[in-house]
Amino acid sequence: MKKLRVLLVDDEIMIREGFKRLFDWEAHDCQVVGEAADGMEALSKIDSLKPDIAIMDINIPIMNGLKVIQLARIKHPDTAFVIVSGYDDFAYCREALRLQITDYILKPVNYEEFGTCIDNLKIALFRRQSSKEEEQQEERTIHGIIRYMQEHLAEEVSLSVLAEEFHLNPQYISQLFKSEIGVNFLVYLTNIRMEKAKKLLVTTSLSIAEVSEQCGYGDYRVFTKVFKKSEGITPSQYRRDFLEEGKIQQMK
Repeated sequence: MKKLRVLLVDDEIMIREGFKRLFDWEAHDCQVVGEAADGMEALSKIDSLKPDIAIMDINIPIMNGLKVIQLARIKHPDTAFVIVSGYDDFAYCREALRLQITDYILKPVNYEEFGTCIDNLKIALFRRQSSKEEEQQEERTIHGIIRYMQEHLAEEVSLSVLAEEFHLNPQYISQLFKSEIGVNFLVYLTNIRMEKAKKLLVTTSLSIAEVSEQCGYGDYRVFTKVFKKSEGITPSQYRRDFLEEGKIQQMK
């Protein structure tokens, strides 16, 4: 997988320097190709550099980050945007969701959390590219493996199981995930398990233990620990927050 090109947008130079020095971009197959300190400069850099990812603050001079994203989407629909902001405000979060922001991270930045965000973003970009290839009827080995994983999440899914199913070497499959998607096998497996878990939590009345089993976790306590590390809250809190948000929307 090619290195992803990253643009850093923040009016504070120390924030931009922190991102460059404190986060291991190389380990995540990314490279910072440019910086911008205000909205107009950000739009110009997006046009000229065509980054895969733009790390965007909201409160920047001349034009705020959300407006930049809205305008940039017109010409660069494939650019992924990650908001990094000091604003923990529902109105901003709602607007970010409307603009299909990949993630919304609060300052001060937790770089471990940010690394997870980048890995999830790479997975999302791979899925988008895979959808295009499927439309062109281009089937690759990785697509078959991923489809099998999605269809058998409630069962044991391991490199050895996949190797036996596809008659491939486990090490080869492991390298395939890194080269094709940019993340390791376990990161991808956890990602799709968490996506399924979130869907089950908000669309069914299954207990946490039942959701855990359907996502491939025999022990709901392990599931809860993994879910909280991934999403920042427990499965029960995730379901409760979703239901409360639905009630708020109905009252408006």
